[in-house]
Amino acid sequence: MDNTLIGFALSLFIAIVVMLALGYQWWMRRHSAAARRFDRRLRAVSEASWQDDGGAGSIVKDRAFSRSPFVAALLKRMPRIDALDRLLMQSGLRWNVSTFTTITLLPPLALWLLGKLLGVPDLMLSAACAGWLALPFWHVQRRRARRLARIEMQLPEAADMISRALRAGHSFSSALDMAGAELSDPLGAEFRTTFDEINYGASMHDALKNLAERAPLPDLRYLVIAVLIQRESGGNLAEILGNVAHIIRERMKLVGQVRVLSAEGRLSGIILALLPFALSGAMYLVNPGFLKPLRNDPAGPWIVGYALLLMALGLLWMRRIVRIHI
Repeated sequence: MDNTLIGFALSLFIAIVVMLALGYQWWMRRHSAAARRFDRRLRAVSEASWQDDGGAGSIVKDRAFSRSPFVAALLKRMPRIDALDRLLMQSGLRWNVSTFTTITLLPPLALWLLGKLLGVPDLMLSAACAGWLALPFWHVQRRRARRLARIEMQLPEAADMISRALRAGHSFSSALDMAGAELSDPLGAEFRTTFDEINYGASMHDALKNLAERAPLPDLRYLVIAVLIQRESGGNLAEILGNVAHIIRERMKLVGQVRVLSAEGRLSGIILALLPFALSGAMYLVNPGFLKPLRNDPAGPWIVGYALLLMALGLLWMRRIVRIHI
């Protein structure tokens, strides 16, 4: 079959899937019943007896795995589903577990069926489906890493802002609200969420614990622990937060110096990883018959697999050497 027709069919299929996903997200945002659910949640909390049973309940609403109760019940039976939901929450994406599962599994299935109808080779079809299966998780991990990096860069300024507000006579919750209003996202949004949880009745301990879970950064945990210890033992919170901001800045400066010093090792690893493939491509262009014994000989695939395994082990070892945790 003509490769142009196959490419057009695949492009059309991907465009249709993307349009359907965007339309679904738009419809769910525009026609959401968030206000009614919020009213029902407040009514349920006000009528419940969680105040009398030692605080077993919580006013903070749990994240739903799906908008469908039946699908949510099925997803709860999957292993490590809470870890996946926590990963989606930390990435800042407006996805739940059901959306992630649909985006991960539905396009490869449709692509496989379409490829079978068009007569695409099985090897190419399997590679395309495997690549798509890893793509949503890679996207979530990348968004999470970028979001946490932005939060880490904003932390010293946020600690200084809260410290100045405390010195001016504001309470900690009021200082948290001011920081959430002044700071840009994503840290500003996290502070606003924490302030809303406190206003809606959650304890300071639970609200700060939720903040540390949404942004699992060591520096943010230091700030949360400092606030919680000060609330238990007393002390000058403004001075404590100023010291925490200074420590965070010094740590970030040291991390930058380490990255500069280890840049040579990371660059060497990238060059060593790409060099065998670049040389093989150059040899094939210069003399196509030079690599034929490696492909035609029965021992050739084993030699290539052994070489790739050794390369992977060497790259992992180099990564452990140049990756210094501070």
